[in-house]
Amino acid sequence: MRSPRRAAGTVTACATALGLGLAGLVAFTGGANAATTTNLVVNPGFETGALSNWTCDAGTGSVVTSPVHSGSYALAGAASSSDDAQCTQTISVQPNSSYSLSAWVEGSYVYLGTSGDGTTDVSTWSSNSAWNQLSTSFTTGASTKNVTIYLHGWYGQGTYHADDVALTGAAGSSPSPSASASAPSSPTASPTPPSSPTASPTPTATPTAPPTQPGGGTTHKHWVTGYWQDFDNGATDQTIAAVNSEYNIIAVAFATADSANDGGITFSLDPTLVSKLGGYTTAQFEADIAAKHAAGDKVVLSIGGQDGTISVDSSTAATNFANSAYSLMKQYGFDGVDIDLENGINPTYMSQALESLASKAGSGFVLTMAPQTIDMLSASSDYLATALDVKNILTIVNTQYYNSGSMNGCDGGVYSEGTVDFITTLACTAIEAGLSPNQVGIGVPASTSAAGSGYVAPSVVENALNCLAKGTNCGTYKPTTLWPTIGGVMTWSTAWDASNGNQFALNEGAFVNAMP
Repeated sequence: MRSPRRAAGTVTACATALGLGLAGLVAFTGGANAATTTNLVVNPGFETGALSNWTCDAGTGSVVTSPVHSGSYALAGAASSSDDAQCTQTISVQPNSSYSLSAWVEGSYVYLGTSGDGTTDVSTWSSNSAWNQLSTSFTTGASTKNVTIYLHGWYGQGTYHADDVALTGAAGSSPSPSASASAPSSPTASPTPPSSPTASPTPTATPTAPPTQPGGGTTHKHWVTGYWQDFDNGATDQTIAAVNSEYNIIAVAFATADSANDGGITFSLDPTLVSKLGGYTTAQFEADIAAKHAAGDKVVLSIGGQDGTISVDSSTAATNFANSAYSLMKQYGFDGVDIDLENGINPTYMSQALESLASKAGSGFVLTMAPQTIDMLSASSDYLATALDVKNILTIVNTQYYNSGSMNGCDGGVYSEGTVDFITTLACTAIEAGLSPNQVGIGVPASTSAAGSGYVAPSVVENALNCLAKGTNCGTYKPTTLWPTIGGVMTWSTAWDASNGNQFALNEGAFVNAMP
């Protein structure tokens, strides 16, 4: 008679031979609960001794024998200053089904997430020198047949390790697209970092929309942000559905202070706009937001604006802000918030409020900011200090490079708005202060009617992006370090853009969406 100890060892050996690792051992052993614990990941513990079925950014992924969480092998991802060492696997799944995803990881800022869920892509992360388990869950969309899972580190943080990856749920009806005997390790597209330790990366070798990381369950390599006007001011009145498809973040402007005026916010559709649009109902508004989500775009609620009087200057106000913002996110389907407070900001309590809101919202939370230029001149400036405080949950800061006059650049020079140098030197200031390049965006007016000053031709914005990303088309200032993952662009507003023939979307939007 075979002893229990011998039997267990035999099964373990067989599982190892199949590349299952401990994460797949429960499924392998069968039993009454096997159907609910089957691991859909192929080579989940890297026990083949190779990257079989995984696709990693070129030259960044390898299989090592130490450190490991279990078995004999684990994944090592060599993140560098220019690459987050992302590894992905595309897996066949069932529509309208629930799944759980987990992995054991160790290292500085390790991310685990999905893209192509068909609902809301999810992600989670940790920064721990000891092995720890990351886990998240999601439900697939009505037509979703494949989901891409990913692991990645963070720029300049060094090598991370991962082991025992598990995706449990109903198996798809067809073999997983990446279930080849040996997946190539070279990527087919450049990666994009997540908005700093919070959220999410960009898978590099899958046909589905890649995620972007921190701050946001993001799904794009770069962001094109447009403000949607919840009021009528002479620009083209729009429904959310009418916003040009080149925009992948729509910031609904604006939420205002609630009646208590102690940090809480409120939002409703403007009656004049509703009338101008022929009776735009709240239900239609919410359905339009859902449709943008289905297209892979994000919709956030912008707080404040030029006339906003919201003040978050105490712990009570921070709590009120987080609670009311989360309530509005659930009510309308917003992915997060945009901070556009132009009458002062308290870094201590606003950071507290945003961290609390992000905790409530969970994975997929999107946080954007739109400070005035003067608010981003040094790390001690209240706005930039706040952005640095919440860097771990921040998606992008789109500084308003207009209505500014002349400003000091990162090289000590003085530059006038409306020039390539003005944009590049001030973007440099934010990056050198500590924001990740992918968290820095360029904000410009959509037309001469949209702002008092600072409108620039599309070519100026594109030259600035090329200068920051490639070192080409610069003015007198040329950065000594290139930032190919520069975050993107923003405009005030989609309504003014529509009045101008959607020139911003058709030029800047298309340009940014085509960037590697």
